[in-house]
Amino acid sequence: KQWYQRRVRVNVLGNRSRDQRLEIAVMFKTLFGRDLVTEFKSELSANFLRLCKCFLLSIPQFLAKELKRAMKGSGTDERALVEILVGLDNKGISEVKRSYKTTFEAELEREIVNETSGDFKRLALSLLQGNRDESEVVDKDVAKEDALELFNAGINRFGTDESKFNSILCSRSYRHLKMVFAEYKLVAGEDIEKSIRSEMSGELELGFISIVKRIKNTPTYFAEELYKSMKGLGTDDDQLIRILVWRSELDLVEIKGAFESLYGKSLREYIREDTSGDFRSLLLTIVK
Repeated sequence: KQWYQRRVRVNVLGNRSRDQRLEIAVMFKTLFGRDLVTEFKSELSANFLRLCKCFLLSIPQFLAKELKRAMKGSGTDERALVEILVGLDNKGISEVKRSYKTTFEAELEREIVNETSGDFKRLALSLLQGNRDESEVVDKDVAKEDALELFNAGINRFGTDESKFNSILCSRSYRHLKMVFAEYKLVAGEDIEKSIRSEMSGELELGFISIVKRIKNTPTYFAEELYKSMKGLGTDDDQLIRILVWRSELDLVEIKGAFESLYGKSLREYIREDTSGDFRSLLLTIVK
């Protein structure tokens, strides 16, 4: 009976849209007077339970909880923090901030201030404002100016002016920055990623590299992050769940294509080899 019930959960949760799953949760409570998530808690365990619970949240609720998890306890999961803030547009950031306040009765900005420091804190707060230019208009002369400013703030001087990277990479539109990166290569003679890696380190390097990769090619960025979650010994289940749940109805088809192009093996194959049990079954249903 338990095996059958788990298979039903895999088939229903894995083959329904997010809106349909939320409707199912409401109807379950209407018909049986019990909360579906509470029901899961009493019957399931480990990663399968976590994945099922994540499926019954809206995207803003889910990402708000992921941000809370990233800042919980001693130390901060900067990769999770960056991945979420870089992956959202202005509207998405606004929705997640509202959901965070509603869910935890706290301001996300205040929590990030308390849990981060230095230049990385400034980067995270800049992204959190959700104030990036989202216009489609690109001025090549301005792009050249920005490329030159980045060059002069980094490899063309002694020391690095991180604030200049922050102001340009966190405020300019994606379309504009793609042109800036092309102009930068002409000015500097190298890709901006290489310059960032040589000029910065730690979480700040992670943050700026993530912005650049996300802007260059979003599916490739998330494909690389999925690979990192599964390579080597052990699996970063938190990151694997976060990306697949979040991107499942956005660009997972493109991410799967990018993954196979990069690593010569399908995402399904990697998941099949790296996970097990009902957790694996539900993940494979997502990436079918």
